[in-house]
Amino acid sequence: MRAAEVKEKFPFDFLVEAPEALGMAKAKDGERVVVKVFIYGIQPQIWRRFSISTQVTFVEFSDALQCVMGWDNKSPHEFRHGKGKRLVDVIGPIGLEDQTAGEFQDEAVLTVADFLGRRQLPIRILYRYDFADEWIHEIVFEKRVSGEGGPEVMEGARACPPEDFGGTFQYMQALHGEIEWAHPGYDPEAFEAGQVNFDGKKAVKKKR
Repeated sequence: MRAAEVKEKFPFDFLVEAPEALGMAKAKDGERVVVKVFIYGIQPQIWRRFSISTQVTFVEFSDALQCVMGWDNKSPHEFRHGKGKRLVDVIGPIGLEDQTAGEFQDEAVLTVADFLGRRQLPIRILYRYDFADEWIHEIVFEKRVSGEGGPEVMEGARACPPEDFGGTFQYMQALHGEIEWAHPGYDPEAFEAGQVNFDGKKAVKKKR
């Protein structure tokens, strides 16, 4: 995606400086971060709040996002960030670097701790999932907390959209009864934090 396309598609004012601009800080042992994630273009909002170790890489962070949201982790993804409205910097899998207008960082190498550095929270970035349906998530790193162990769900609301459903426009059409869900048994209101399983599927490696 070219820089002009990114600016048009993501016209959000994220005042995020590059991590190196403020210096890296090694995360303290047991440091975690509270994260809120929600999907753009859908009301009522589909959202989750969870905590996770800052020592995870972004590929591990993506796997956690997939589990907490309820996706199947079968389509390409990337994280986007930048300064102002130009979200041209990408954190993602190898294979996307030649399609990135700004800086590219390997998600298998970069940790959440390195990305956050010593910057004050909250910090916002975007997460794109399924480049055909274009499910755009806003991720907010809300605050640092102490603790050990794996990811933990805190709260949330409403079910993740069905995979391969066509994106937010078709989702809202189905929600308003204009088209059928075509997914028997799907309940858009269903979500139970205690049912989230973080031992879910790993991402299928695909290129955009």
